[in-house]
Amino acid sequence: MLGLFLILPVFALYAEHLPSATPVLTGIAIGIYGLTQAALQIPFGLASDRIGRKPVIVAGLLLFAVGSVVAATADDIWTIIAGRAIQGSGAIAAAVMALLADLTRDSHRTRAMATVGVTIGFSFTVALIAGPLFNTWIGVPGLFWLTAILALLGIAILLVAIPTPERSSVHAEAEPVPALFGKVLGNSQLLRLDLGIFCLHLVLTALFLAVPLELVEAGLAVERHAWLYLPVMLGGMGLMVPFVIKAEKGGKMKEVFLGAVGLLGLAQIGLYAMEGSLWGLGLALLAFFTAFNLLEATLPSLVSKLAPGAIRGTAMGVYSTSQFTGAFMGGLTGGWVHQHYGTTMIFVTSAIVTLIWLLAAQGMKVPEKR
Repeated sequence: MLGLFLILPVFALYAEHLPSATPVLTGIAIGIYGLTQAALQIPFGLASDRIGRKPVIVAGLLLFAVGSVVAATADDIWTIIAGRAIQGSGAIAAAVMALLADLTRDSHRTRAMATVGVTIGFSFTVALIAGPLFNTWIGVPGLFWLTAILALLGIAILLVAIPTPERSSVHAEAEPVPALFGKVLGNSQLLRLDLGIFCLHLVLTALFLAVPLELVEAGLAVERHAWLYLPVMLGGMGLMVPFVIKAEKGGKMKEVFLGAVGLLGLAQIGLYAMEGSLWGLGLALLAFFTAFNLLEATLPSLVSKLAPGAIRGTAMGVYSTSQFTGAFMGGLTGGWVHQHYGTTMIFVTSAIVTLIWLLAAQGMKVPEKR
């Protein structure tokens, strides 16, 4: 995941100098990995039930490495799009979760899966800071080479340091089961959460088609973007903590959740209104990532609590597919809006998407404490 995220804060600026690049194609290049991830992550998970977890994970990481090399050696936007699509086709999330389920006892499985989620969130934070810094030293092609190396390192760790389970079995609480898709898709509360993660990652991906350009317009050189993202991300994580406590222990989950969705929309309006002001953009980004971090942590927790154990793995599979589809649509939508109406209108569009989510979330039910 670190490899996928590294280019996010710098690619929109890099693509301006690529032959044949347009804002729409730039958006597709950023988001196309989400389309192939969404299409293949559940099939890869099911394949791992048949042929084993490690062979599927190794194949996925090799695909990711190949896609990274294709993008690293590209000299036009179309080849980068192809490379990003191949990167995304290494869709191993479901297979990794299934391997984790094979290697953990029932009593420890939920905590282990939560640890994976925290690790992914940490990877995103590191990527936002490291991407602009590494871009200064090795450029975007170098970032793609780095992601290829990380993929190969992942294979080495998998084969050398991760035990091979004695046997693989289907864990309904940890991986998708085809026979249970009907139950999941018929649950309106789970569908609300799927819509939520779709909107959240649509807005996030679209954000990075505009924010790097707006920061440069406001006078912040790209090599200094990391020094804005660092306090914004750390501040966002710190500010979300009391709200998480209030939601979980104070019994205010719905109020905090809806408030975070509302703050996400207000942050978009702030980004639109603060065009040209570096301090204004920084404060709006702080509000955005406070809301984003809170929602990113809360949404999977709600899915886990609302889905009975027998369908939990399938519910999380549909949830992840919605997340990756949202990332693709964010790139496509953000690129189209940028091309036809300018960068700041991306923020207005994202605010409208957030409003739709807020209205849909009004009917959410708070899961009972277990």
